[in-house]
Amino acid sequence: MARTISADDRIFDLRLERSAPDLFPMLEALYGAHPDYPAFRERLVKVLRKAWAERPEDLKLLDLKRDLEPDWFQRPDMAGYVFYIDRFAGDLKGVLDRLDYLEDLGITYVHLMPCLKPRPGDSDGGYSVMDYRQINPTYGSMTDFEAVSAALRARGMSLCVDLVLNHTAKEHAWARKAAKGDPKYQDYYLMFDSPDLPRLYEQTLVEVFPDNAPGNFTHYPEIGKWVWTTFNEHQWDLNWANPAVFLEIVEVMLFLANKGVDVLRLDAVAFMWKRLGTRCQSEPEVHMILQALRACSRIASAAVIHLEEAIVAPAEMLPYLGRGRHDGKEGNLAYHNSLMVQFWSALATRDTRLMTHVMGTHFPDRLTNATYATYIRCHDDIGWAVTDEDAAAVGLSGHGHRAFLSDFYEGAFPGSFARGALFQVNEATGDKRISGSFASLAGLERATDDAGRDMAVQRILLGHALIAAWGGIPLIYMGDELALLNDWSYLDHPDHAHDSRWLHRPRMDWALAAERHRGETPSARVFRGTKAILARRKATPALHAAHPVRVVPSGNDAVLAVQRLAPTGVLLGLFNFTEHWQHIPESWVRALGVTALRDELSDATVTPHAGQVVLPPYGRVWLT
Repeated sequence: MARTISADDRIFDLRLERSAPDLFPMLEALYGAHPDYPAFRERLVKVLRKAWAERPEDLKLLDLKRDLEPDWFQRPDMAGYVFYIDRFAGDLKGVLDRLDYLEDLGITYVHLMPCLKPRPGDSDGGYSVMDYRQINPTYGSMTDFEAVSAALRARGMSLCVDLVLNHTAKEHAWARKAAKGDPKYQDYYLMFDSPDLPRLYEQTLVEVFPDNAPGNFTHYPEIGKWVWTTFNEHQWDLNWANPAVFLEIVEVMLFLANKGVDVLRLDAVAFMWKRLGTRCQSEPEVHMILQALRACSRIASAAVIHLEEAIVAPAEMLPYLGRGRHDGKEGNLAYHNSLMVQFWSALATRDTRLMTHVMGTHFPDRLTNATYATYIRCHDDIGWAVTDEDAAAVGLSGHGHRAFLSDFYEGAFPGSFARGALFQVNEATGDKRISGSFASLAGLERATDDAGRDMAVQRILLGHALIAAWGGIPLIYMGDELALLNDWSYLDHPDHAHDSRWLHRPRMDWALAAERHRGETPSARVFRGTKAILARRKATPALHAAHPVRVVPSGNDAVLAVQRLAPTGVLLGLFNFTEHWQHIPESWVRALGVTALRDELSDATVTPHAGQVVLPPYGRVWLT
């Protein structure tokens, strides 16, 4: 008697068939020569089928919904909020009590900063994970996590969590077995019996944290091995040339997906493949692995998308969103680091020429099945990713401009409105990185009168309006919607004092949040302004991320012009990066396709003056 095939099995088979061309050629190229390849391939299909069989019914329904609406994450109703659980709400149960606040702001995407179980002590902010299947006990349990994911889903909010792909903590079970001499698990990592190969690799590697963790290898005399440790001594790099590692990570991905995760933020992906004589960053195999991982998600958890964390130059970043053979098949999201850097650059110089050049030259006007995560601030420092070539294109010295930006945002440059702190100084190049909250870098901390505070508020809202209009998913880092200032008390904490990034990781000020709808404080004005921006974004179909975006010279160096080419007509974003009134000819605006002079941001008609569209200090409009 023939076996009856269930509807679930048929769905799995169809999804496997759909994604097989994206999956198996990558695996063949990566692991085809490995002696375990045939068995590995068979085991992988079993892992995918088992994860699909165990997937909760409500998530299977979500898979179907997103298969039918594959652009769900590109729509203008997407708006993200990013926070450390303990600093936002204490623990996961506390997060449940704060969802009304997020809904009030207009949030539909919530990124819980590292929440998987880290090693004890220094854990690189939670990115040194010792167990991918447990929650940090400080925050709660996996049951608490599932309660949060269900509550977010009930409100139409997507959940993002971090999954570190380059390394595990040295306390991870795999690493402990490797340290005890188990050859199977030693092959999960990059371990060497002598320093000879590490010395050869070091000749072309860069140091990620030269101040705190110099070098890329650590010698462990007790086990007689040199271990690859790109980031910190306690973070052991995984050996992605071993197919067993791929299989383990797929199981972890699908485990988290079945707990209700919608977005996997794949951390430190650029470093995953090692090749002698290179930087061991963004090697071709990295993109093969990432395409294959995405295919696995599409087969067994189709509702899940991948955010690939690669803070690199545009030419190196764009492949993480799929270019060439990987077009439309790799990451769904990647951070738009260049937009962030260029915002701060233009704000300091009051000049958008460099921004116009970089954003208009290096980025395509649209992406296939992918988009950007746009942001002005995040939990990390700011590295001034301005190349010498781009600086020279607008008559600047690359080194000189990067030094100016560091001095300006540290607050050392004469006349600077900002206050920040240095993070890491590269003595070889002189380049410096900067820490600081959005509000403090935008001038609110140093402002001494109402006029100064007003300018700072307008700079903050300019930034939020820019990332909301770009397309993709705008991400608001916790507290930026309330204009929280730098937290200088980090210097009083021994565990934090060495790392200035804690300057912009304050605890949420819920007393301030309670007053967000009352009064005219900078905090209340920023909250209401940010909420209004997100509401207008949601109501503006032209901001769908699939519509082409073009940066065009405005003819006024103070004003950035961003043209969105929607089927319903052009939307033209104009952003004044100065504290002075600026003018753009009405004739130029209309020549770019603006017909009604309707500002979608303020939901009002713009009246030209003497043939000019007039922008107040730090003014912004979305003209249709």
